[in-house]
Amino acid sequence: MKQIPNLFTLLNLVFGCMAIVFVLQNGITIQYNAEGSQIIDIPEKIWMASLFIGLSAVVDFLDGFVARLFNATSGMGEQLDSLADVVSFGVAPSMILFQFLRMSFASAEDGITTSILLLSPAFLIVAAAAYRLAKFNLDTTQRVNFKGVPTPAIGLLVASFPLIYWYGHYDVVYQLLASKWFLYGLIVLLSFLMVSNLPMMSFKVKSKNLKDNVHLLLFVGLSMVLMILFQWVAIPMIFMLYVIVSLIFKRRLS
Repeated sequence: MKQIPNLFTLLNLVFGCMAIVFVLQNGITIQYNAEGSQIIDIPEKIWMASLFIGLSAVVDFLDGFVARLFNATSGMGEQLDSLADVVSFGVAPSMILFQFLRMSFASAEDGITTSILLLSPAFLIVAAAAYRLAKFNLDTTQRVNFKGVPTPAIGLLVASFPLIYWYGHYDVVYQLLASKWFLYGLIVLLSFLMVSNLPMMSFKVKSKNLKDNVHLLLFVGLSMVLMILFQWVAIPMIFMLYVIVSLIFKRRLS
């Protein structure tokens, strides 16, 4: 029974590897429209990577729940969980951003042969994720709330990009995700948020008192409204909401 939570954790790792496979299978294609203009694209199957990162997040939540259910929490389980998270919410999102950077550079003349040095900033995400998880394992004060944005939140945010790019139908968002400068800035921001000491809320309920959970209720309520109104585009909005609500209620989280 004590190994059941570890099986969930390993499933998280497997799903993360599957996400990477689908990112790597999608090469850039060059097409031309009726006016002869060059169009750069990545086949839509990359959305499968988003699906597997999402499944990793579900399993990542369940392994902790199962561990508590069977009273099977252990130091090994914690370490295994972090190792799986590095792949699912560090490596896989970095690969997605790597592909988006390739696509943004490929839109320029001879951009398809862009140096890997210009694409390598995508891997700041996995470096920050690994640092953040190591810090979490050593910091016993993060068992209720967090210091820095959790890696699954970053992973889910990046996983939403392929879905938004192909199915969001918002020109402004489409143009942002096709801009290398936006992607560079976003990579730096997300990496900083992971390694920072900013107080971030968890979804653990400490008390049945409504007043103690007002920040959670506010976040969940607004998130549901955003999902109804904006579908996939709501995911980055919910991420920003998570950071904003955490900072507004930071005294309660510290």
